[in-house]
Amino acid sequence: MSETPVDRAGIDRSAGTRSLYAYDASSYRVLPAGVAFPGDIAEVQRILAECLGNGVPVTCRGAGTSMAGNAVGAGVVLDFSRHMNRVRAIDPVARTATVEPGVVLDALQAELAPYGLMFAPDPSSHSRATVGGMIGNDACGNHSVRYGRTSGHVVALELLLADGTHLVAERGGLRAADPTDAAAVARAAELAEGLRGIMGEHLGRIRLDLGRVPRQVSGYQLQHLLPENGFDVARALVGSEGTCAVVVGITVSLVPRPEAVQLVVLGYPDIVTGARDVPALLESAPAAVEGIEETIVDALRARRGPASVAGLPEGRAWLFVELEGPNPEALALEGKQLVTRLEGLGGLTAGRIVTDPGERAALWRVREDGAGLVARRPDGRSTWAGWEDSAVDPANLADYLADLRALLIAHGLDGVFYGHLGAGCVHIRIDFDLETEQGVAAMAAFAADAADLVRGHGGSVSGEHGDGRARSALLERLYGPELIAAFAQFKRLFDPGDLLNPGIIVDPAPLDVDLAPFVPLPLPVGSTAFAYPEDPAGFAGAAGRCIGVGRCRADGGAMCPSYQATREERDSTRGRARMLQEMIRQGPVADGWRSTEVRDALDLCLSCRACASDCPAGVDMATYKAEFLHLHHKGRIRPRTHYSLGWLPAAAALARRVPALANAVLRAPGTAWLAGIAPERAMPRFARRGAYRRARALPATGGGRLFVDSFTRAFRPEVLGAAQRVLGSAGGAPQPIDGVCCGLTWISTGQLGVARRVLRRTVARLSWGTDPIVVLEPSCAAALKHDAPRLLCTPEAAAVAARVRTFAEELEHRLDAGWTPPPLPGPAVLQTHCHERAVFGAGQSRLLARLGITGVAEATGCCGLAGNFGVERGHHEVSTAVAELSLAPALRAAARDTAVLADGFSCRTQIDHLGSPTRPRHLAELIADHLEEPR
Repeated sequence: MSETPVDRAGIDRSAGTRSLYAYDASSYRVLPAGVAFPGDIAEVQRILAECLGNGVPVTCRGAGTSMAGNAVGAGVVLDFSRHMNRVRAIDPVARTATVEPGVVLDALQAELAPYGLMFAPDPSSHSRATVGGMIGNDACGNHSVRYGRTSGHVVALELLLADGTHLVAERGGLRAADPTDAAAVARAAELAEGLRGIMGEHLGRIRLDLGRVPRQVSGYQLQHLLPENGFDVARALVGSEGTCAVVVGITVSLVPRPEAVQLVVLGYPDIVTGARDVPALLESAPAAVEGIEETIVDALRARRGPASVAGLPEGRAWLFVELEGPNPEALALEGKQLVTRLEGLGGLTAGRIVTDPGERAALWRVREDGAGLVARRPDGRSTWAGWEDSAVDPANLADYLADLRALLIAHGLDGVFYGHLGAGCVHIRIDFDLETEQGVAAMAAFAADAADLVRGHGGSVSGEHGDGRARSALLERLYGPELIAAFAQFKRLFDPGDLLNPGIIVDPAPLDVDLAPFVPLPLPVGSTAFAYPEDPAGFAGAAGRCIGVGRCRADGGAMCPSYQATREERDSTRGRARMLQEMIRQGPVADGWRSTEVRDALDLCLSCRACASDCPAGVDMATYKAEFLHLHHKGRIRPRTHYSLGWLPAAAALARRVPALANAVLRAPGTAWLAGIAPERAMPRFARRGAYRRARALPATGGGRLFVDSFTRAFRPEVLGAAQRVLGSAGGAPQPIDGVCCGLTWISTGQLGVARRVLRRTVARLSWGTDPIVVLEPSCAAALKHDAPRLLCTPEAAAVAARVRTFAEELEHRLDAGWTPPPLPGPAVLQTHCHERAVFGAGQSRLLARLGITGVAEATGCCGLAGNFGVERGHHEVSTAVAELSLAPALRAAARDTAVLADGFSCRTQIDHLGSPTRPRHLAELIADHLEEPR
């Protein structure tokens, strides 16, 4: 293959891209030779021909969330999620859909929703899991109690063999995709004959050992080739982890969406006691029975606050039981009867029925984020995949869990249990020591004993995640030599050259080969500026928080806006974290803090902070980006915008004296170019002289302080006046404090030495007293709350941070104290600032309801401007693409008289640039307009 970054076959061989694809969500690292993003079947065939001709193996990949190491390989990785992600056809009468392998499950569900149909399997990664990936490991999900595994819903698979032969696998055998292709017709017949030969040779063993428990996802699913199962080659290939053929098209069967659902949450003293009630629960034919332990809840409580788990009943382990049916009232009664029946069994601590859809979704998220939440436990210990997936018959589950816990103790290990208990599938993350040879050997010894244990319980070493690198070597302990020989025959029949994902299922290496979890190493030369109180290893430990679960690749929501706009792995939070990890490893990403690959990967990070609150593993890429820029540019000339925008608060202090001249300079030809500003952007105008003085003239009538940020003072002093009026009517206006700055523009551009000096002065001015500090600009509030303590590391900074409130939070306190707001109009479009959502929570929509504003349409993601990001030259296209994800459609859908609320200055600026017919306003302005004038 060519040595150029992207060769003639479309294979990207650059160090940065190869580094990104060296990982999945497992503890393995395998640097590929290249990565390709095919757009159609013909392109896949060209890539396969190139690889076959050079003896380079091929690994197929969707979202790359495999915990077993089956989505990484040393050859060429095919990522189907970027281009081959279309829904080709939906047949609502036949209840089938035909899709390409890269389509994300949630995207498919959205297209099926108008027909009242859905694809039944729903793994916890449904927001980013691709259907091709679900085929690869026979994914199941929370509702597998009712709907089973992916293999049970596959009608046909469109395949390419390693030599490019184009076939279709289905019930009854295989056929050529093009019936006029004589070579393909002959190859299909040859394969069918070979498969029947395998079945004839191993029929007894296949009948005895395969398909025994609901979640037996180990090895190849040869039981589907039995005559009584219709010789279903398509289903036999599900779960083959890309080792036999490249799937380029999938036809699946669909089921009706449930008309009503009811969630029952059950608390137990421990997970084993909860598992003992599973057989009784299954008698009620639930759609889902999921389990979690208290460590997951503790992690969520520590990361997102007590409110995030407020709906859980008393207990130290919980089962989530979901009932489905046509009648909500009947389901509610069924739920109550279920709780009563379980109380009679004696194991239940407490139970409750959850009727609110929002609360139900929040509780399900606790379960779905389990793996990421406990990757770093609240006590600081790391937990790892490797033996994170096994399954037994649900009737044997409690005894298996008790024995598995005892085995952990015998090996000196601890684990956090969760999983699909109704299907007998157990997930567990274990505190292996993967930093030493002895610890790795101990992991291998435990895995061998655990395989023997699950075999003794009649179960499977894999219940959902696939065998991959983690468990393939254990299959012989589970099945014995005859079935292993049958698996090898099956693999070589389809892939005689061992080109496709070699070493997975068949001919595996020991499970500790390629094991390379990220372990914090001494950093490249340079002193970091931030403290990382949750990470004893500092920046390196913080960057190592990412374990690859990929929530940042989800469609919709706040995280990660740049990935949603570009669909590039390097623009996801995970991609950036992996690049930082490679920098610390000193792998192909060279030059440490001076790395251009890392700089380029961080370039489109909007520093929106959504990952800080939404990433289950607690990655905070805005902080990491600021840290990197701090050291990357240290002692060097910086980009122009670091001076023009990074020093804007200082420039604004000068411009306030001569605003007319400053505005004229900003509008002058060439100014935008000199400042590095995108030509599509119009700079905001400085307020007229005297505007701030008039706004500040309102007297302080109450306690506390009102932080007047640089942008409010320079560009929108009317917000200060409005806030003083509102707070004055609500119990007392606090004393405005000006001449202070949160340092955010220096932080976001990585000028952390300057930011620290600015914050020292600000904290010194704010540190007397204990009254609240109300901040009108949400990003400034977040900087004072989050960044100041980590940059200054002083008790004074921590004390100031504890007193900071956003304007919205202050209004909540005033309402709690009995304030009656004026009647306010609806409807409204709400754009909550990303930093406010991340640091203070998404409480603005709740506040608007308390204020009586109805019909609120909330833009759920970033506005796209994100401080200096969207103003910088080269970022305008991504900035507007991010706005189109949520904000711009909400504005277009709103009537002309709809109020547009955006407390953040950058959000308001973006809304203006989008051409909104309604001027965006701070909430203080809307309320102030409806206050009664004093008589």
